[in-house]
Amino acid sequence: MTAVNKVVFRTPPTAHLGALLLAVAATPFAFAAPGLFGIYVVPIAMVLWVVRHRTTADNDGITARDMFTSKTLEWDELASLKLDGGKVSAVDTHGTVTRLPGVRLRHMSLLSQVSNGRIPDPAATPDAPGTEETPATPDTSGE
Repeated sequence: MTAVNKVVFRTPPTAHLGALLLAVAATPFAFAAPGLFGIYVVPIAMVLWVVRHRTTADNDGITARDMFTSKTLEWDELASLKLDGGKVSAVDTHGTVTRLPGVRLRHMSLLSQVSNGRIPDPAATPDAPGTEETPATPDTSGE
């Protein structure tokens, strides 16, 4: 397995198509009266959001970028990860929760690789034989 040094989680670039379609649809409205060309601010904001909204993880730590803010956490400052409906947030040692844009539950294995095991991989299999946990069985005692 090759070592992963840096990973960027972001909105797919095809999201720019939505902004383009909105700009095309707004064109007749924008030229209907003087001053309505300001409607183009909305598709421009959409493009900026797609470009800026991302999470970068490397060997040093993790950086979450929103539209106007950016927060960097080193791996030692990370206390845990909060999983909420497939979305992932970082909780630092002070208890501050930082949403990680673009990171989903399916990316946990990749985060484990880039953090050099500081984040446990939930999909990892046990290495030593005989250390497997038995799956829970339902209680069928009839109570």
